[in-house]
Amino acid sequence: MATAVSTSPTEPGTHEEEHAPQIVYLDPELVVRDECNAREQDTEPDQDLINSVKEIGVEETISVRPRPDGTYGAFKGWRRAQAQQAANAAAQEDGRPVRRIKAHVREDLVGRDGWTRFLSLVENKHREGMSQRDILKSQELSLIGMSDVERRQAAKALGVGRDAAKQAKTAQKLDDATLRRAAAGGMDLEQTAQLAEVEKVSGAERRLMRALERDHKEGNGGRGHWDQEMALLKAEQADAAVRAKAEKALKDADIPLLGRPGYGEKDLSRPLTSLTTGLGNPLTEDNHKGCPGHSARLDDEHQPVWHCADPAAHGHKVRPQPKKPRTQADEEAAEERRKVIACNRAWKAAAGPRQDFVSRLVRAKTLPDTARVFALEILLTVPWFYSSWTDKHESETVARFLGVKEPQNADLTETAGQLPKARTANALFAHVAAACEHHIREPKTWSHLTAPQARYLLLLEALGKDDNGSYQLSEVETEAVAPHRPHAGS
Repeated sequence: MATAVSTSPTEPGTHEEEHAPQIVYLDPELVVRDECNAREQDTEPDQDLINSVKEIGVEETISVRPRPDGTYGAFKGWRRAQAQQAANAAAQEDGRPVRRIKAHVREDLVGRDGWTRFLSLVENKHREGMSQRDILKSQELSLIGMSDVERRQAAKALGVGRDAAKQAKTAQKLDDATLRRAAAGGMDLEQTAQLAEVEKVSGAERRLMRALERDHKEGNGGRGHWDQEMALLKAEQADAAVRAKAEKALKDADIPLLGRPGYGEKDLSRPLTSLTTGLGNPLTEDNHKGCPGHSARLDDEHQPVWHCADPAAHGHKVRPQPKKPRTQADEEAAEERRKVIACNRAWKAAAGPRQDFVSRLVRAKTLPDTARVFALEILLTVPWFYSSWTDKHESETVARFLGVKEPQNADLTETAGQLPKARTANALFAHVAAACEHHIREPKTWSHLTAPQARYLLLLEALGKDDNGSYQLSEVETEAVAPHRPHAGS
């Protein structure tokens, strides 16, 4: 008959086992896998473990909690329990005595699934062979199933943030190979989840790994390069989504989207702007819709450019225009156009990490002195860009920097009354930074950056460096400020 026997502890209880100081000797047949055991892959004992247990039994105490049917769920040491079961089965066949197994019986964990899974995760996470997917799933499920107090304690023990459960769920969208590479490359939970958000963007994993390596090489614990690369990837992802939406709209309207002709193929299509009807009248989207050749291409902004797939076959005439051979200048102009589009997109993307950094500065206990002096100088000298912005009475950005809930509806008069005196400089910097952000809001600002604009960016660069590299200028920002650096032209 399966029984449990209590004895005095033979090893010190860990912090999480302080409620169960005694060790209980259980019949291994009473032990089953707890449903909150964090390990779901590679749960069977290997032959080396079985052979060891056959000789000397299980040395390390397992942890279990009682189940309603009289069995005990192992959330720590399930593989050891199975090894003892196998060893006992062999002993019975040979007529040898069977062994019991030492266990902490955690009655205090009955009904506390989240904390049980967390303790199992802590046990298994550092043991060889636990998959990254099991770790993520256990983090997600354990943190969801906890009280607020337990969640804060568990998150601190795991070294994760307040959004860890959500991040773990997102990270599980990655395949096993990518999860292994992310862990090996040093990505934390938040970064792994962010990779999952943009993994469909071409080269996303490679680019993020390179950014992470740059942050690691600087050795100060910051993630400025990572944040900039993520912002750029999200911008590219959003751009791809706009194109996909445009392509779907054409498909839903039964309008063919023309592809690029293959090698050696002639492109018979023409844009409607270069065609006329048989009588010489202009062709437009409206009067061409009934043509079997009605089709489109998407321009750089993903707007449809209407074409006829085969004007000659459908009775259209080509407007008489002298055909000019494509020159080197044309190629250079096309390349310049591509660069402008890329830089415009990158400038817009860079605003996200930049403004997040400003928010962190404003909400910190102490504002860096260089930021305070910068804000005071702007306030005292009132340059034109600042006075122009104040005339607009725009408050949403200021409220967002200050951390006001629903910044679009913020009443800064009320906020002013609530701010403590110690945060006066922070509020002043938020106001000045909002004006500076408005000053550089246009996507083409990179192409004609002024000295005051560059000074603001260089200030943030210096503050980010002082803050362990938590903020870095993006590539397009770095290029734009280059002529304004103190050593430029010397």
